[in-house]
Formats: sequence, structure tokens, C-alpha cells
Amino acid sequence: MARSVSAPRLTLKTREMLEAWLFVSPTFIGFLIFFLGPLVAIFYYSTTEWNLLSQQATFVGLHNFQNALLENPDFWHVVRNSVIFALGLVPLNMALALSLALALSRPFFGVVFFRTIFFAPVITSAIAWAIVWKFMLQGEGGAVNQMLAWVGIDGPNWLREPNWAMAAVIVTRVIKMVGLNMILYIAALQSIPRDYEEAAKLEGASRLQIFRMITWPLLAPTTLVIMVLTTIGSFKVFDHIYQMTGGGPENGTLVLAFYIYQQGFKFFNVGYAAALALIMFAIVMALTLVQVMLRRREME
Repeated sequence: MARSVSAPRLTLKTREMLEAWLFVSPTFIGFLIFFLGPLVAIFYYSTTEWNLLSQQATFVGLHNFQNALLENPDFWHVVRNSVIFALGLVPLNMALALSLALALSRPFFGVVFFRTIFFAPVITSAIAWAIVWKFMLQGEGGAVNQMLAWVGIDGPNWLREPNWAMAAVIVTRVIKMVGLNMILYIAALQSIPRDYEEAAKLEGASRLQIFRMITWPLLAPTTLVIMVLTTIGSFKVFDHIYQMTGGGPENGTLVLAFYIYQQGFKFFNVGYAAALALIMFAIVMALTLVQVMLRRREME
């Protein structure tokens, strides 16, 4: 009689490895499909001249990058607007978030209510938020100008004047997202041991000295995270620009993310838009590395 042959048994190490791969496979497959795949596609499209309407792609090498960096003056105007937007949004957002966190980190009656009020815009629909502010910032009929008129101030047409449109978009974006950074700062403040502050008070240190010498240095890791995330978010802003100004007036609020949308889905220059997306990725990566290096040098 033929002897029955049994299947080889897997070792414990092999079974554990297979189980681990089964657990991580959904995330890994999602990474390949939704991140690595589109990233490779963007690199390919950036080397082509592909019109979305005609569906004809021609390999042009680095011509799209050359066109953006050396030949198209609009690109540097857009980069300038993006830098202005980031320089206005990041410091204002962080300063306001830290101020709110210092005021709301200690328990008092109604602190949960105030935290909820300042965090509520974060979970509000960005499009709905932009639409409401667009009506509020209209000319004479806007709520903001009507309130200014009560105190004798003639407010401008915020979203139709180049000198005011960028400031209006920055402020509304700060109010929308400041609650998230406030929560991060509150969590960091509550993790600082109270012994440091009490010891400093016994030595006669003032509140300003305690903040400058103890609280602020201990907040450095959280500040770095907030700075990096806020900077990245400032370069990715699209919904506010799309709904409130459409890049105007006179391209005064035309930032890089909205410019990429225009080139890809309005003018159907997919190859050029892909090249712009890679350039924006490089700019954000460079700014992030600079911030990390400066913060690390400061901490050392």
C-alpha cells in the first residue's frame, strides 16, 4: 500500500510572518494603489505634453520643468503669492493657537464650552465656511462692513481689491484651522509637570520668565510639529481660494495649489500640471527640512 504523504508543517516563525503580512496587507495594498501608483504616474505625466481633451501624449523630457522655472513668468508670481500666504498664515495661526491654549489649558467654569467654540470651525465644512465668509466680506452689503459702518469706518470690498483679498483669505483660514493647533498646544501644556513652575515661583520668577525659560522650551517638539503641519497646509490650500476669490482679483490670490488645478482641469495641460505638482512637493519638502534643522539646532 502507498504511504500517505502529509503536507509539510509550517514553522512557528513562518506562520507568524504570514499572519503579520495578512494583517498589514490591506494597508500595504492601499499604499500601492492610492499613494505609490499616483506618485509614479505624476512622474511619468510630468515628462509628457498631454492634453486631457485630445488624449494625445508626447514625451518632452524636462521641458515642462524648464517652462515653469525659466520661461513662464506667471509661475514665479504664483510662488510669490504662495509664500506670502504661508508667511501670513503660519505665524498668525501659531501665535493665536498658543494664546488660546495658555488661556484654556487650566480648568475653570465653562472651559469646555470655550474649547468647543474655538474647535468647531475645524470640523465645519470648508466650502460652507468659505461661502459664509464670502457673503460676510462683500462690499457695502457684507456683515463685516456693516459692523464697521456702525463705528464710522468705511470698509473696503475685501475680496475684490488686490491689497485686501489676500489678507481676508489668510484671516478666514486662520480662524478655520486655529482650533486644531490650540488642542495640540493644550495637550502639550498639560503634559508639562507643575513642579517646574512651582519651583520657579519659589525662586521669585515672574510669569513671563516662567514662560520664556520653562514653558516655551518644553513646547519645542510640539511647536515643530505644528509649524511643519501648518506650513504644509498653507501650500495645499485650495478650497478657500476656489470659493472665495477664484485666484483673483488680478491673480492676487492665485496660489500654487489652485494654479495646478487650473492648468490640469481648466486648461487640460496635464503634463504641465504634474510638473508643477512635483515642484510644489520639492518646495514643501525643502521648507520642512529647513524647519527641522533650525529647530534641532535651537534645541541643541
